[in-house]
Amino acid sequence: ALEEELPDCKIIAVEPAEDPVLGRGKDGMPIIEGITDGIALEMLDTDLVDDVVLVSDGDAIATAHLLAEKEGLFCGISSGANVFAAMKVAERLGESKTIVAILPDSKDRYLSIERYIT
Repeated sequence: ALEEELPDCKIIAVEPAEDPVLGRGKDGMPIIEGITDGIALEMLDTDLVDDVVLVSDGDAIATAHLLAEKEGLFCGISSGANVFAAMKVAERLGESKTIVAILPDSKDRYLSIERYIT
């Protein structure tokens, strides 16, 4: 639907660098929940994906904290990953492009994770 309305639109997937499914990274156990689990992958039509950006847990967490501190958005780690990836894509594409990032989660689901709180 997006590509019909916006033919120049590019769809960029985001996934944990620690556990990539679409891209290339290292195998491990990411803190970023909900991006590479079976539910999300069942909904993903990989034919629509133009690019994949790998985001480390550390960058996702730092960006989620930055969103809370600077923008007042109580977003979770998946949202932090999406915004981090969007910023990287924006750097690559330049000032004249519009970048949209979806913030799908809230920080409250991560409050019990000690590694996240530090």
